[in-house]
Amino acid sequence: MPMSPRDRILAIYRGETPDVVPYMLDLSHWFYHQRKMPWDLSQAYEQPESELIDYHKRAGVGFYMPNLACFFTTSYPDDVLASVQKSPDGREITWTFETPLGTISRKRRWEEQSYAWGVVEWGAWTEKDLLVLAYALRNRTYTPRWDLYRAWVDAAGDHGVVYMPSGYSAMGHLLNYWLGVEGTVYATVDWHATMHEVVEQINANCLECVDLLLQSPAEVIIMGDNFSSDIQPPQFFNEWSGAFYTEAVRRIHAAGKYVAVHIDGKLRHTLDLFRGLGADCADAVTPTPMGDLDPEDCRREAGTEFILSGGVAPNLWLPDTDVAVFEKAVLRWLSLKKHGPKLIANAGDQVPPGAAEERIALMRELVEQHGRY
Repeated sequence: MPMSPRDRILAIYRGETPDVVPYMLDLSHWFYHQRKMPWDLSQAYEQPESELIDYHKRAGVGFYMPNLACFFTTSYPDDVLASVQKSPDGREITWTFETPLGTISRKRRWEEQSYAWGVVEWGAWTEKDLLVLAYALRNRTYTPRWDLYRAWVDAAGDHGVVYMPSGYSAMGHLLNYWLGVEGTVYATVDWHATMHEVVEQINANCLECVDLLLQSPAEVIIMGDNFSSDIQPPQFFNEWSGAFYTEAVRRIHAAGKYVAVHIDGKLRHTLDLFRGLGADCADAVTPTPMGDLDPEDCRREAGTEFILSGGVAPNLWLPDTDVAVFEKAVLRWLSLKKHGPKLIANAGDQVPPGAAEERIALMRELVEQHGRY
């Protein structure tokens, strides 16, 4: 009897060999765009996205990424006011922290062309702003909502493994929310001591969140700051994030759970880095032509005991790329199974808006035909 998508995914985490390479995708962005469904960053989705999950089931695709869900609530001290405000037309969202040290805000705007919320205003511009951010984030408390998680698990059933997102580390907050890449890099030079103080305070609080997730029913916790080796090369990572991720991975493993790390950018040195930290899986792996490593180089750098989940670059899903090129990329990724079962057939990050729908079915057929052990 064939294994279910859920059984296949968990098998490779346990070091077992499934009957077929697991096939799973993050279809959320593509699904919203194709159906012109609005999606809202101003609040977490409590109820399972039944339409999206049902599509995965009909398409024979494993589900794993609850992108807009959060399975715990975050509270702030009485002297910190955290607010989220949408513009009257609903096209802008502003996040604000008001603290005794001052107030900071950041803003994103809806972009129809990319079907995403683009950053239009970073929130931290001065050294004082960084201290305000640390004040707001260092004393957060977390309350579990495992009932919400179980609802998503029940909705997915045997058609996948619902990963438990842990959220950003301190550097993720800075790079993706409050400073941006350029601002963060300058801050590490111009305000070096303050940056260390801020990062250490926020990361100490992030570890409290990790401790909460250890009590959850989730098998796999997914972490990551949208890693890319051109943004966080090893030397940078080791100074600013290494201690946090080393400790987080240690605690997660001690609790009997697995760690996936979202690496959706440049791969060289980053795969080796997280393999060395003991993480179990690299998620969103994007090889050539958009990435900097071909599939074989990914496996050489990752070794044979580190799960590679990804394989098909975003541009190859689009209809203006010859389907033969797409098929060749899938088969090249599947060929890595000769090195062992630590492999998941997935997209390099999300399947992009505008992707050719028939390629979802084609990849499933190729996995079923060429992904058998």
